[in-house]
Amino acid sequence: MASTLISPSALLISPTLKKKQPFSFASKRVVFCRANNGFDRRDMLLGLGSLYGATSLVGDPFALASPIAPDFSRPCSDAILPGNHVPCCPPESTKIIDFELPEVRKIRHRPAAHLVDCDYLIKFELAMERMRALPKDDPRSFFQQARVHCAYCNEAYFQKEPPRDEPDQKLKVHFSWLFFPFHRMYLYFYEKILGELIGEPDFAMPFWNWDSPCGMTMPGIYLDPASPLYDPNRNVEHQHVLVDLSDGKKSKTKSTERGTTYELSRTGQIKNNLNVMYNEMVSGSKKATWFYGQKYRAGCNSKDDGQCKPEPGGGLVENGSHIAIHKFVGAKKPPYNEDMGNFYSAGRDPLFYAHHGNVDRMWSIRKALPGWRQEFHYRVDRDWYNSEFYFYDEKRNLVRAKVWQFLDTERLGYAYQNVDIPWLRSRPTPRRLRGGQGKAKVAETIDIRNAFPLVLDNLVRIKVPRPKRSMTKPVEGYKDEDEDEEVLVIQNIQVDRNASVKFDVNINDLDDETPARPEDSEFAGSFSTIPHGIDHPDSKINTSLTLPISELLKDLGIEDEDYIEVSLVPKEGKGLVSIGNIKIDKC
Repeated sequence: MASTLISPSALLISPTLKKKQPFSFASKRVVFCRANNGFDRRDMLLGLGSLYGATSLVGDPFALASPIAPDFSRPCSDAILPGNHVPCCPPESTKIIDFELPEVRKIRHRPAAHLVDCDYLIKFELAMERMRALPKDDPRSFFQQARVHCAYCNEAYFQKEPPRDEPDQKLKVHFSWLFFPFHRMYLYFYEKILGELIGEPDFAMPFWNWDSPCGMTMPGIYLDPASPLYDPNRNVEHQHVLVDLSDGKKSKTKSTERGTTYELSRTGQIKNNLNVMYNEMVSGSKKATWFYGQKYRAGCNSKDDGQCKPEPGGGLVENGSHIAIHKFVGAKKPPYNEDMGNFYSAGRDPLFYAHHGNVDRMWSIRKALPGWRQEFHYRVDRDWYNSEFYFYDEKRNLVRAKVWQFLDTERLGYAYQNVDIPWLRSRPTPRRLRGGQGKAKVAETIDIRNAFPLVLDNLVRIKVPRPKRSMTKPVEGYKDEDEDEEVLVIQNIQVDRNASVKFDVNINDLDDETPARPEDSEFAGSFSTIPHGIDHPDSKINTSLTLPISELLKDLGIEDEDYIEVSLVPKEGKGLVSIGNIKIDKC
């Protein structure tokens, strides 16, 4: 049946299913947001049960909504590379059915790829062998499943209800709050097809545990050229080395310090990777848009409504470790770095699905972290919950699925193997307190009034004013759980869609010769992207980057400063990125 509303009964767990806590954290606290905009505080409870149960208190919570959805009445387009069109569209179907949440009686646990045993590997390889052997026109085939990703990540579809002020908008799932739910849906149907092909409905595919030291190299099960898990279009130089989660390079990264060169040790690279994950998942995930990405709707109130602009801004995981892994695996084949190094071709590599399994696991972990805040509120952000995508299931049916149906993995029948999460204990520290830096300021500090627009071809340092602080003194002994956080917002980031770029953002960093790294509190975050396989006159990404900085300012002891110095450090694609503005907001 169609599922226009979030149904409380649809979210009930089967009474025969015993819920399992996949992570060994302390129980989450119930945190209330400020009661405002007429919301009842009871509607602000955390947790899926409270959120979905609350929908019965109103009539139609999705009335007048503008959720994102593909328009299947209009032609799907190819990925367009310079001088070459690459077919990017899955098979069409005249019959569409609505996804229904499964009756779950047993949780299947997705295993860490580096920990699977021989029996599991035989089963997994058989499933992949059979998927590859399916006729190319079978929507369940590996060939067509790769096209699904190509279509949604490379502007193959128009939006079903284009914005009023900007008709004919293409649908995009990157650099917005759609990134996590779309990929979870995609993997769910892909996994169900694998299980169907070997007659095991409860089969669970592996995840690449790249956030843990033992998983920071490509999993060995994907490296045998004779295996159906192998893809020849990978960077062979990276097959047996640690990834650098900050930029996608191999672990031995050369830098300059006081005129000498050094290479990170294995221990040093692991530490940096864990610091990256702490920045993305602990200090950088306290609020929904920091983690998921910025809000993206189909309907505009005006031309200035940023929430209906495609690619309004990605979350820290999407911009950071997610892109780093794509770059690390993709082959050195300029200019497009297929397969994993380009969005149009990424689904052709079986390792892609293990990679995004771990990205999806980050979503599950986030909900178990202390300090987790609620998802987007259904009364304000119903468009997120009711955005929809279309996938082929294990029975060859074209299925319409909505975001709200995919918020609880155990309600979908799966969870992740319980492994150690060492980055929880990896908070960066100020390098000025550790000593040993060169303190060589080379770039001139630019006043923000004279800085923009700028093309980022060298390190740039900009003096940015902070918001005026409240004169109200806090009540002694009281801490507001929803107190304002400061965020650094880099606006109007423009880059060609077929470029691979990266720049770091540092705060009050004293050394331009060896800029701060993720182990340093001065390191605020990064912006990164890979080619999209799109070539047309308007093929520029126009997006933003939001970085939480309250914890950073506290660690550096500069909470009371009226200005901070922001360094933009190009690491890849110098001269290919333009920036329109930088500001600090409170949220």
